[in-house]
Amino acid sequence: MKNQWTVQNFMSSLPRTIGVDQSLKKAMDIMQEHQIRHLPVLEGRKLVGVLTERDIAVARNFQGSAELRVEGVMMPMTYSVGPETPLEEVAQHMAEHKYGSVVVQNNAGEVVGIFTALDALRALSEILRGEIRLAG
Repeated sequence: MKNQWTVQNFMSSLPRTIGVDQSLKKAMDIMQEHQIRHLPVLEGRKLVGVLTERDIAVARNFQGSAELRVEGVMMPMTYSVGPETPLEEVAQHMAEHKYGSVVVQNNAGEVVGIFTALDALRALSEILRGEIRLAG
């Protein structure tokens, strides 16, 4: 019997986002305030990329980084999933491509969650202990 776990069971719902034209300082402030390492990047309401703590750390090594905008540092969006995507599919894709996070979008293209490597470890722990939280 195939499991019924989806990314929705383990994602962080309604993640913080940032606009493509915002400053790196603003992004750093959001990440620090909310203790997060990944920010989906929006242009208007459209998902265009992800900004990570690592991206910011690399950018800060360059002269003039204070003036940099999110758009110049983010990774363009190449992979996102719907909430009902099977957990095993998402985990396998993340491992194969070395992604630290995956943005979750509904059918209308709105960002409804983010699934990170930390969420994957939490899912593994809950599955192994038999403490699954199924969305309902």
